[in-house]
Amino acid sequence: MKHFVRGASRGLSSITCSALHKVPGALLPVLALTACAGVQTPPRPFYPAHDVMASGETAPVGTAAADAADDPAIWRNAGNPAASLIVGTDKKAGLYVYGLDGKVRDFVAAGALNNVDLREVRPGVIVVAASDRSDRAEPRIALFALDGATGKLTTLGAQTFLPQGHAPAEAYGFCMGGALADGEMARAYVVLKDGTVAESRLVAREGAIKAEHLRNVKFATQSEGCVVDDRSGTLYVAEEDIGIWRVDLRSASLAATVFAKVSAGQGLVDDVEGLALAPEGATGGWLVASSQGDNAYVLLDLATAQPTKRFRIAAGQYGATSDTDGIELALGDFGPSYPMGLFVAQDGNNAPAAQNFKLVDWSRVMGKAAN
Repeated sequence: MKHFVRGASRGLSSITCSALHKVPGALLPVLALTACAGVQTPPRPFYPAHDVMASGETAPVGTAAADAADDPAIWRNAGNPAASLIVGTDKKAGLYVYGLDGKVRDFVAAGALNNVDLREVRPGVIVVAASDRSDRAEPRIALFALDGATGKLTTLGAQTFLPQGHAPAEAYGFCMGGALADGEMARAYVVLKDGTVAESRLVAREGAIKAEHLRNVKFATQSEGCVVDDRSGTLYVAEEDIGIWRVDLRSASLAATVFAKVSAGQGLVDDVEGLALAPEGATGGWLVASSQGDNAYVLLDLATAQPTKRFRIAAGQYGATSDTDGIELALGDFGPSYPMGLFVAQDGNNAPAAQNFKLVDWSRVMGKAAN
């Protein structure tokens, strides 16, 4: 997260803003002029977006008065959707498990875990993995097993994965994809802070899960958010100030092409942070991106990369969101409060409490339920 002076989720931030002017226009940039506590910020784009309200929120993370909550992952309980679970990072302390009521089911003190993802690699076996930046020179993948019935995490250890003798590297973003070869449980993608994305396979060896490095793809500047579309074997990566890249995982060279740029035409304001998928059919659907620069979320058509919808989580019972880092989306029935799917977004300003995660009924985003 790069910090800019903006309106906070429950009122103004600790830096009082004296003026903020917005002029609407369909996906056209607007100059938002802000004079705050004597510090003049540069003009920033502000694009129109539909407001939705959160249907719930998690308890705050334990690290107060700091940028701490970062990234969520969702496990859907197919047998009892309302008993599904959310895993979220406190990047200063460890990993939380929440129920859909927002209450803490478990916490594991595991150090500086930045981004998290999970996979149910076979029925009842849920592997949770996170980018471990506790050592800023030696990136690791922290591994856990999640018990879907109890919501408890079992620590499986942290795996180094880069070849010996590599240059110092800081783990940052993280996502998982399905196995691409026999004998694999899943693939893991660690986005290093210099823009390198390291692909490893997760395999069961000698009673443990091991991370075996395979190959890298490199982007020019700081990147973080990522998500894998298993249907097409595509990795999407957010290069924060540039836009979103599409990487063909089935190509030997990890060929990367631009998917969407930071621009008015695609409704993206830097920083581009968390990414999530809303799949539809065999190949269709949307990529959802956190457009952190104007506190919004953008749905980009997977086929055309064109923006089809923008929304913001507005103030309501649970407050608005601002400065969102990680997001996650899972479609399907999650019980009466989330009948079409569950969208979870980190809230960078949950004052006066510590940061947390907001829960949104996806039918509200898609315009099929009233706020």
